[in-house]
Amino acid sequence: MTEARIIRVVGAIAEAQPLGDVALYELVEVGERRLLGEVIRIQDDIATIQVFEETSGLGLHEPVRRTRSSLTTQLGPGLLGSILDGIGRPLPELAERSGDFIAPGMTLPTLDPDAGWSFEPTVKRGATVSGGDVLGTVEERPGMIHKVLVPPGLEGRVAEIQQGTFTVSDTVATLDDGTGLSLSHPWTIRNRRPFARRLPGDRPFITGQRVFDLLFPVVEGGSVAVPGGFGTGKTVIEQSLAKYAKADVMVYIGCGERGNEMAEVLHDFGRLMDPQTGRPIMDRTVLIVNTSNMPVAARDASVYLGMTIAEYYRDMGYHVAVLADSLSRWAEALREIAARLQEMPGEEGYPTYLANRMSHLYERAGRVESQGTPARTGAVTFISAISPPGGDFAEPVTQASLRVAGALWALDASLAHQRQFPAVDWDTSYSLYTDGTTEWFSREGGSDWPELRIETIRLLQRDRELREIAGLVGVDALEDEDRLVLEGARIAREFLIGQNAFHPHDAFSTVAKTYHLAKLLWAFMRTGEAALGGDVSFDKLDLAAVRVAFGAVKTAAPEALEQRIEDAEQTISQMEAS
Repeated sequence: MTEARIIRVVGAIAEAQPLGDVALYELVEVGERRLLGEVIRIQDDIATIQVFEETSGLGLHEPVRRTRSSLTTQLGPGLLGSILDGIGRPLPELAERSGDFIAPGMTLPTLDPDAGWSFEPTVKRGATVSGGDVLGTVEERPGMIHKVLVPPGLEGRVAEIQQGTFTVSDTVATLDDGTGLSLSHPWTIRNRRPFARRLPGDRPFITGQRVFDLLFPVVEGGSVAVPGGFGTGKTVIEQSLAKYAKADVMVYIGCGERGNEMAEVLHDFGRLMDPQTGRPIMDRTVLIVNTSNMPVAARDASVYLGMTIAEYYRDMGYHVAVLADSLSRWAEALREIAARLQEMPGEEGYPTYLANRMSHLYERAGRVESQGTPARTGAVTFISAISPPGGDFAEPVTQASLRVAGALWALDASLAHQRQFPAVDWDTSYSLYTDGTTEWFSREGGSDWPELRIETIRLLQRDRELREIAGLVGVDALEDEDRLVLEGARIAREFLIGQNAFHPHDAFSTVAKTYHLAKLLWAFMRTGEAALGGDVSFDKLDLAAVRVAFGAVKTAAPEALEQRIEDAEQTISQMEAS
């Protein structure tokens, strides 16, 4: 058979001939340096390949070798705490072998092949197993149990199963047809993992950010679009969620972001302690690092890699949060590849299939009942930052996201310039999950949680109207009742929905703390209205003491929170005494 050779190279795209019998999305090795690539188009005997590595120096007539497999990753114990590049190679090991720059064609397994894991079987010899069943368990990290699953599609009777310490490739069980099962198995990243059935969301994804939990909640298994222009705090929000949000496993995908931002993530995450467990936060985190100077084709793969890892832990019965920063860089990679392929451009040059690809990606989020026994319920919550040029939400990537996302956390540049964090525009943002989370918040927070949420949104909307009027006639010309609304909204912005991402006691807010701050806000509004109705002028209200009391509650340590709330209640009740 004639060996395939490169006949054309344009950026990250190469064409090879003859490759007429190659499969779509088959992984190939390109050139003498064996650069990894993926077949994305076949025309006659010419295959078009997107190369995941830098193609500088790649010449015509260099060989192309088939691997006869798609781009896969190895799923098994050892993923937690790992730092991977866009195609699943461990970056620390790559750096150790090749230095500051990854050598072309360098491949390493995703999982450490030499690490030993203590395996405890949960099925016995003679048991019938099928895809998704739990063979046994491994303690992947302290307190984190890794369930070893039968790969989807397999079925048979267990002829032999062992207990002991094994590597990820050692056979721990053998089926009656001779099939060996190990602690890990490969999976094609572009194919979503199967599940028994999809379930409705029954509890919220607690972010620890009051503006999200109170005003725009999302369920476990939901999807959120977070668009915002430059400097609106998208990356800080994503990093705050990765550090503090309530999820069993975090998958953070740095998709095309600047290298200095990813360096900050790597530096911070290595030192952070998980407030829930007291263990390093990396014990429950997988970082996928694909910076803006890396080949664009790897951006496309990195998002699917992150979703595949998330689905794997979901199948064990865990709640996984996937944080993609940012999906715009992924879409830009699709646009560049489509341009190299000379495909018909759509709006703003993006490929016409952008919305279709994005919907398939968002569909991989959800709360499901996993295949196999014992019964398990897991969820993947997908939160994607979007970077619309100039903050224009009418651009294609944002609009394609809004068609399929269940919530919108829109970030506003003007609020960011006012040092509001998170800089969420409460007029534009929305959540379709509010009704599904009301019962949980009413039970865990307070029975009047829904009313507090509605009244807070109304207050902020009324504040925007009044500020437009005050800009024309001046604040002093307003009625006292309107001035009270402005002051209440100011307190809401600064102390209720505003947070300090760098304060140890304000970066994360419990549901109880969020509820009490909202409750205090409405105690302030009712007391103020009563005082004004009793012929006390607005200027006589001791607002300075109230703001100090709110600030004390906002930054209170957990052990001092109850006392600070009581102090604030007393201050508010005495507000008119001055």
